Amino acid sequence: MTDKKTTEEFSVSGEELLAKIKSLIKQGNVRRIIIKDESGKTIVELPLAVGVVGALLAPVLAAVGAIAALVTKCTIIVERHDTK
Repeated sequence: MTDKKTTEEFSVSGEELLAKIKSLIKQGNVRRIIIKDESGKTIVELPLAVGVVGALLAPVLAAVGAIAALVTKCTIIVERHDTK
């Protein structure tokens, strides 16, 4: 088995940010989420461990909610590790 890293980018508004992050986390194979502002500056990097669920996600989602209130547009970079 090899572990292949892939990345995707999504441009979203601040109000769409939290919903998109929740959707990505539910997919399960996301290992890291990077949120950048309009100028490309990294606001936060969120490493996601395998099996992180429930109460353990609450601080992450609270941080994303705070970021969403501060930005109008941002880019989400999603790093996935696909085992094939």
